[in-house]
Amino acid sequence: MPLFFKISHLFLLLFVSTLSSSSSPFGYNHPLDSLTLSELTQVKTIVKKSYLLINVTFHYVGLNEPEKPLVLSWISINHPTKNPPREAIVITQIDQKTHEIIVDLSSDSILSDKIYDGHGYPMLTSQEQNVAEKLPFTYQPFISSIEKRGLRLKEVVCQSSTVGWYGEKRKSNRMIKLIYYYLDGMVNLYMRPIEGITIVVGLDQMKIASYLDRLMVPVPKADGTDYIEPKPRARSNLQLDGKRIMQPDGPTFTLDGNAVRWADWKFHVDYDMRAGIIISLASIFDDDKGEFRSVLYRGFISEVFVPYMDLSEDWYDRTFFDAGEFGFGLSAVELQASKECPENAKFLDGYSIYQDGTPGKMPNVICIFEHYAGDIMWRHTELAIPGEVIEKVKPAVSLVVRMVSTVGNYDYITDYEFKQSGSIKVTASLTGIMEMKAVKYTNSDQINQDVYGTLVAENTIAVNHDHFLTYHIDLDVDGRNNSFLKAKQKTERFKDKKMSPRKSYWTVVKQTMKTESEGRTQLGLEPAELWFVNAEKKTKV
Repeated sequence: MPLFFKISHLFLLLFVSTLSSSSSPFGYNHPLDSLTLSELTQVKTIVKKSYLLINVTFHYVGLNEPEKPLVLSWISINHPTKNPPREAIVITQIDQKTHEIIVDLSSDSILSDKIYDGHGYPMLTSQEQNVAEKLPFTYQPFISSIEKRGLRLKEVVCQSSTVGWYGEKRKSNRMIKLIYYYLDGMVNLYMRPIEGITIVVGLDQMKIASYLDRLMVPVPKADGTDYIEPKPRARSNLQLDGKRIMQPDGPTFTLDGNAVRWADWKFHVDYDMRAGIIISLASIFDDDKGEFRSVLYRGFISEVFVPYMDLSEDWYDRTFFDAGEFGFGLSAVELQASKECPENAKFLDGYSIYQDGTPGKMPNVICIFEHYAGDIMWRHTELAIPGEVIEKVKPAVSLVVRMVSTVGNYDYITDYEFKQSGSIKVTASLTGIMEMKAVKYTNSDQINQDVYGTLVAENTIAVNHDHFLTYHIDLDVDGRNNSFLKAKQKTERFKDKKMSPRKSYWTVVKQTMKTESEGRTQLGLEPAELWFVNAEKKTKV
């Protein structure tokens, strides 16, 4: 029987580091450790030195991952004397052109510098967004539009919105649109959009490229939308504040730099500006064989695509790439014990870079904790033995690695949960606030056309949209030679009455996929199991 790793479905709840610099016991970095603070500073110095007197904007700096065979060879040696190459990949804007630069940290040199001329643009920096968002407040047409609506300019806030492309001709390459909200004493700005004004900012020139004030609709009311001090529920006596999860003897997992050991698991955890959490080299100990057996080489969120389904001028191009445009790691928030993470959690820091290349610390962006909610991993009560009642229960204790990324109105909670059963459960939960559109309607009876969403309050539409999460999953199930297998149920008709009176039964049909196109799978109601197997490794049976 081949060994296997089952792929579980990912459920999205739509209701709604670089780690601290550390070294291995041998005094050097793990080859998959993210760049340290000193290494990020070194990258800035090397790139700036190569472009003296030229403005360089840094959009991304991260580890240029060593080749997989080099990493696997490194970890297979107990006392390696030679490290894999230590390199950084740098995405910059220089003279309005995107550069992909590879920096060799050991030789203080640039290995390659390529101008990228394909589709897409670098991740936005928070600094350029901040500058762009201030432009309308000194732009007289915008000021006049706000006054025309009877609103006060000082109560208006602005937010950047990336622009999807549908083949239109554009004067500027890198651009954003600006979205406006009206506070008027409230903090839930997403419930009070100012509709009908479209401002496009060219980021390379940092100027307003186009302006359109096409319609006026009422700003939704603020009543009942404040989440800071919500209206108390008269009949609710549930008090959850102050609940604590304690481990009097401390956690049972160990954290050595970026290496985690818990129960039979060991793995490497790290932070990246774009991807957020990266899990690497996850292996589980086989007590019968007395050795660790590999499960996952590397896993992280590759992209989060959020397209809105509104065809109007202000909305049709709201098709966000939350990782590639805003950075899932760059959007990570500081986690707090007894809030986003239980009190028994341990925390890890990260480092990001500003657009001038200067690194900055992001404290407590990842937490690791043991989780138990009273669930059962396995149990059985045996009553068939005369005179005996035998019970055995194993509680479902697991280890969770968590990060929370706030991208605009949504907060993504990303969990990698390591279970005693040998599985890794990956969960992305969404919370925060829906993106609202202001409309003229105050009652659903007034609507006689497609409004691309649901009227949830007076003058307020919650616009239809999706969240598509794409994961990079490089499985090494007991080695590198893995195959993808689909197991489906098939109904078999049975007519031999001498053997059985039954008319039918179901059996399992297994098919190994030979190409990526064969492996494409549309999940639905049809019963199916998806496996990654290592057919070269066999158990005793």
